[in-house]
Amino acid sequence: MMTRRLVQLFTGLALYGFSLAMFIRAGLGLDPWDVFHQGISLKSGWSIGMVVIVVSFLVLLLWIPLRQMPGFGTLCNAVLVGVFADVGLLILPEFAHLGGQIAMLAGAVLANAVASACYIGARFGPGARDGLMTGLARRTGWSVRLCRTMIEVVVLAGGWLLGGSVGVGTVVYALAIGPLVQLLMPLFAVPVKAVPGKEAAAQTLPTQGLRTDEAEAPTSGIVPDQVFKPAAPTTAG
Repeated sequence: MMTRRLVQLFTGLALYGFSLAMFIRAGLGLDPWDVFHQGISLKSGWSIGMVVIVVSFLVLLLWIPLRQMPGFGTLCNAVLVGVFADVGLLILPEFAHLGGQIAMLAGAVLANAVASACYIGARFGPGARDGLMTGLARRTGWSVRLCRTMIEVVVLAGGWLLGGSVGVGTVVYALAIGPLVQLLMPLFAVPVKAVPGKEAAAQTLPTQGLRTDEAEAPTSGIVPDQVFKPAAPTTAG
């Protein structure tokens, strides 16, 4: 079972990085955090992968006052998503026509959903950005949805001001990723009893479009090591 979890973890992180590259090559808009990453990349001259890595570790510093502890998956996420984003940009072509851009965007959303389901299902710890969201919710008593919205509005606005790409892809991602991850999660969720030290009663899954014990918590970016709880479809906030 450990082999399966590790394969899912690394497959999910690699695919997530490639999906970011696909979003960029589509040129139709990114999710909020990646708008922010792209904006910093444009201003700094760093590769987008380098920016993702640096921002990940800076966000982890914010975990300290929230008393969050990173897991193995958290640290792998902080490094590998950025690495594979840069690899993807070296491999993937740019498209000059709308048909190719739309196809690339559709592939990016699907790849991102599969990557998220793989990573969540492996149960190796939250990503830096989602740990910030859930930690803030736990420490303040605010809903996960409210914390997620506040954080993403800030990073989206900051990224847009820095020149990051906001467009139809941003909207498509927001609407599609939750239902897709919810659909795929049963295929990838490792049973809790197979994860040493994990107790189902103490777990929740704050991910886009999925039910949690606290709230329904749409997120972008890699999401935490939590237990999937199927729920009736609801409107993602």
